[in-house]
Amino acid sequence: MSRPVRDKWKMKKWYTIVAPPMFGEAVLGTTPADDPDKLIGRVIEVTLFDLTGDLAYAHIKLYFQVVKVEGEKAYTRFKGHELLRDYVRSLTRRKSSKITGIFNVWTKDGYGLRLTCTVWTKFKCKTSQKVAIRKSMSDIVVKTVSGKTLEELINMMIYGDKEGSLAQLIDNVARKIYPTRKVEVTKSKLLWIPGPSGPERAVVVSPVQFKVT
Repeated sequence: MSRPVRDKWKMKKWYTIVAPPMFGEAVLGTTPADDPDKLIGRVIEVTLFDLTGDLAYAHIKLYFQVVKVEGEKAYTRFKGHELLRDYVRSLTRRKSSKITGIFNVWTKDGYGLRLTCTVWTKFKCKTSQKVAIRKSMSDIVVKTVSGKTLEELINMMIYGDKEGSLAQLIDNVARKIYPTRKVEVTKSKLLWIPGPSGPERAVVVSPVQFKVT
C-alpha cells in the first residue's frame, strides 16, 4: 500500500521580511518557509528606490540579512550595498582616470566593514597623482568611519548626494590633487559585528541570496 504524499508547499508558512529600524522597518517582501530557522542568514536584495520611492536612488542596491524571526516577521540587519554595474560603467570614460580604493574599517560602535570607494577624474592623471588620491581616500575614510556609528556610516555611504556624505568628503580632498568628475562609495560589506566577547563574523550561516517582490 502506497503512503499518502505530503504536500510540502502546503506545510510552508509565509513570513514578512522587514528592514532594520533605521529604514523604518519597511516591509521588504514576503517569503515562505516550513521552518523559521531556515530563514536565518538569507540575504534580501532591494534598491534604495524601493524604500524611498525616489528614482534618483534606483542605481543603489541594498542587501539585508535575516538575523531573527519572531512570529510571522523576519527581522534583518544591513549587510552591505553596491551600485549597479551599468551605472558604474556609465561613469567610466576614455581619456579620464578611475581610481579605486578598498579599505577595511571599524565604526566607533564596533562594526567592521569593507568599503570600496572610487574617484573618476576629468582627464587622465599621472600615476603619482593616482597614488596621492588613493592615499587621501584611505586617510579620510579610516578617520571618518572611526568616529561614526554604523547607522551614521550607512547614511553617509548610500546618500552620496547629501551634504557631508563620505563621497563628498573624499571629493573635497581629492580635487585638491587633481580635478575630479565624480566620487562614489561603490560597494560596502559588513564583515564583523560587536559580540559579548569581542568582534564576531557578520555572516550567520552560508547565506542564500534572493530577491523579493
